[in-house]
Amino acid sequence: MSLKNKSIAFIGAGNMGEALIRGLLAVKAVAPQRLTAVDVLPERRKLLEAKFGIRTMSDIPRADILVLAVKPQQMSAVLPTLKSQFSDLKLIITIAAGVTTARIERELGGNVHVVRVMPNTPALIGAGAAALAPGQFATEDDLATAEAIFGAVGITVRVDETALDAVTALSGSGPAYVFLVAEAMIKAGLEVGLSADVAKKLAMQTILGAAKLMADGREEPAELRRKVTSPGGTTEAAIKVMMQRQLPETFSEAIAAATRRGRELTGA
Repeated sequence: MSLKNKSIAFIGAGNMGEALIRGLLAVKAVAPQRLTAVDVLPERRKLLEAKFGIRTMSDIPRADILVLAVKPQQMSAVLPTLKSQFSDLKLIITIAAGVTTARIERELGGNVHVVRVMPNTPALIGAGAAALAPGQFATEDDLATAEAIFGAVGITVRVDETALDAVTALSGSGPAYVFLVAEAMIKAGLEVGLSADVAKKLAMQTILGAAKLMADGREEPAELRRKVTSPGGTTEAAIKVMMQRQLPETFSEAIAAATRRGRELTGA
């Protein structure tokens, strides 16, 4: 799906909005003059103008695609503004956690095209993972358009909207789990005698390298783990402790808890 002739307005120009703007311009998916960032803070608008050469506004403009990158609690203020220009709306993409496509469709009225997306923070460095779910009026072209936008900052998958709470628990919150593992590895390194600098460098590079091995896709994570785990060796000793402490079950329970909380927040 080509975006070259599309005008895109980002309603909310925080970290994720900026990441998407940067990604789209980096891959030359769209020209700067076709992008608009909407933010209430003048200093934020001035920064984005200087950094990317795009147009910025304080009010919501007309555009082919509106990306709602606002906080969920701001939706009640944003949606009435959109309703006044419903006849000009072509596609709304929302990344507001917990705000369903049904709510947006209901509050705007009519057959508005909505795609809901759950991205994650590695999009800030072009390594994001985003799940896309269509509203009842969204078309194949709408989904392809959303994929083109979020594909500029990582990978995309398509899911039913009912799966988005699970997506939020796995990949939306997932970076925090990895950061926690990194914290724990660094702390453990200090406890066995490494310096803080060495422990940090080794832990971070190990996580990065392991992620690249998995992303290579030639072997499943379980097989990669098996190859590192020599019988009677140091890795096996460590893995035995993790299994005894029920690490896999802990992750299952944690992700289940996050999924339940997501459903509570969406009212599902």
